[in-house]
Amino acid sequence: MKIQQVAEKTGLTSKTIRFYEQKGLITPPHRADNGYRDYGEQHVSELQMIRRARLVGFTLDESGDLLALSRDPSLRSADVKARAESKLVEIDEKIAELAAMKTTLHALTQACPGDGDAQCPIIEALRGDSELGDLKADATSCCASGTQSPAVN
Repeated sequence: MKIQQVAEKTGLTSKTIRFYEQKGLITPPHRADNGYRDYGEQHVSELQMIRRARLVGFTLDESGDLLALSRDPSLRSADVKARAESKLVEIDEKIAELAAMKTTLHALTQACPGDGDAQCPIIEALRGDSELGDLKADATSCCASGTQSPAVN
């Protein structure tokens, strides 16, 4: 099957499929005499697994690890469950970070009159010139997992 057919079956682009092949995530497809890739149902299955793993929050590397585990004849569901539980903890931490960011941003927008004046409590708080609270402390508390939130980067 040609790459476009695989793309249609998996919901991935041809470029993404080639990228996953280049990264060594999927089994290399057979090459025809003309150099074209010839994919089979195994490739469709591998690509669907990566796509679905990505949809539930696994990184590309983690998705590749799960795919490798699925190929392992000594696969233990306990190993897969441990990875999924770890991902759940990570997702919960991200949700808490986002909630803290939202609370802080909500407080800032409530403090800003949004009028024609040059004085802006949001800018003042971002500069650290405000009485609205310590954004650095808020950012630290929202990022207790050791990762910086996108708003802090």
